[in-house]
Amino acid sequence: MGKERTPPLDEGADGAASHIEIFSSIQGEGPEVGAATLFVRFGGCDLRCRWCDSSHTWKSVADCRIETARNSGQWRTRSNPLPVEEIAAAARSLDVENHRFVSLTGGEPLLQPAAVRAVAEALRGLGPAIYLETHGLASEALEGILGSIDVISMDWKLTSDVRRVGDPPRGAVADFHDAHERFLEIAKRAKRVVVKLVITPQSGDREIDEVVARIARVHGGATLVLQPVTPCGGTRERPGAERMLVLCERAGRRLADVRVIPQTHPIYGVR
Repeated sequence: MGKERTPPLDEGADGAASHIEIFSSIQGEGPEVGAATLFVRFGGCDLRCRWCDSSHTWKSVADCRIETARNSGQWRTRSNPLPVEEIAAAARSLDVENHRFVSLTGGEPLLQPAAVRAVAEALRGLGPAIYLETHGLASEALEGILGSIDVISMDWKLTSDVRRVGDPPRGAVADFHDAHERFLEIAKRAKRVVVKLVITPQSGDREIDEVVARIARVHGGATLVLQPVTPCGGTRERPGAERMLVLCERAGRRLADVRVIPQTHPIYGVR
């Protein structure tokens, strides 16, 4: 695919180290679904996924909203960039020690790698494991923060539904396979790696098989989550159960841990 094209934001400049929100909830997708999780959501993303359910995170914002107390439904706002000490204080006010994970999510957190590392190191000693949710393309940024992360949950994007900012809206664009493979080569040094593949009606067998083959070659011990898309944005339908069962069986021939897990947070109406 060529050289990595995911430059970090200019941390320290106006709008850098942008956070969208800090709140307590339960993990709504992936193998840790249902686990109590404190979310620190970063602003800014360099991809546009057809099915994105958090388009409000695409750009940096001036203010971050912070849940005032666990399960309160009440919020306060603070101006960005937030000092790490204030993020840690917010986490403590949300009973961070009673969560299984702190999720660093977005947007795309690795556009702000220095901020991710600082937040991870500040919160890691408070009890929960640090869980990074990322689009899985920013290899150089991951290299610098790997030692601060316990679990890496990376997406593997398919160009049938995803494009980079600046790519033409129509026509052939380079796939993400090479960049994801480079990322996975680094990520496999973490304690645990989850690869999430969102499946839509447009997802083709050839591109899915290519993903599975590359994961098997680089890190066959990773957990692969096949996630049927939740209709949102430009996606109106989800693949049927028969389709997902066939894909699970086929991926299971190459990988030891393959799971079909839909998103659950839309069912319960939680963030």
